[in-house]
Amino acid sequence: MTFSDIFKSSFLENVTSVSVLDMVLCMALAFALGLFIYLIYKKTYAGVMYSASFGVTLVALTMITAFVILAVTSNVVLSLGMVGALSIVRFRTAIKEPLDIAFLFWAIAAGIVLAAGMIPLAVFGSVLIGIIILIFANRKESTNPYIVVLRCEDHQSEAEAESFLRDYTKKLSVKSKTARRGEVEVNYEVRLASENTDFINSLSEIPGVSSAVLVSFNGEYTG
Repeated sequence: MTFSDIFKSSFLENVTSVSVLDMVLCMALAFALGLFIYLIYKKTYAGVMYSASFGVTLVALTMITAFVILAVTSNVVLSLGMVGALSIVRFRTAIKEPLDIAFLFWAIAAGIVLAAGMIPLAVFGSVLIGIIILIFANRKESTNPYIVVLRCEDHQSEAEAESFLRDYTKKLSVKSKTARRGEVEVNYEVRLASENTDFINSLSEIPGVSSAVLVSFNGEYTG
């Protein structure tokens, strides 16, 4: 068998190709859905530093997934080769925000469903997911949590400082406590009774309290 015979194979001649209209429509809708996902991500982002490149990645991921699935659905042989090729791909990028994982799966799922021809499902599902994320991601607690880092000389000064804190907070719980010779360090998670933070000045003036620090807390304690 020569190379000419291979290219003239009836099997290759029977490979179904994707029409230009299908390609244009699929990629245009994939771009629109990816842009919608990107806008929802930008609107609901609540991390420390916003990454514009991740938002662009969501748009690109939706389009890439769409044209890959579009090719797979039109050729059985190509689908088997694609599975083998993608099985060796490994991604090492760390995901810092848990919600970012949902956006990645959303972009991939939108591309898959769209390329499979289920356009109403892709559009309706994306709109519904976007509304749900907007509702819950922008939902905030009535009072912002804070962390109070307190350094005391002994147990007595610690007890006095904790009693003082309870008068100015709605909720107080110990997150960590470190005891050394001549020093006790306690981290409290607190909910303030009011937005006034001047009490931290009075707290540092209690006898036996060497320092008192008030820090904004995002709800993810790692200490």
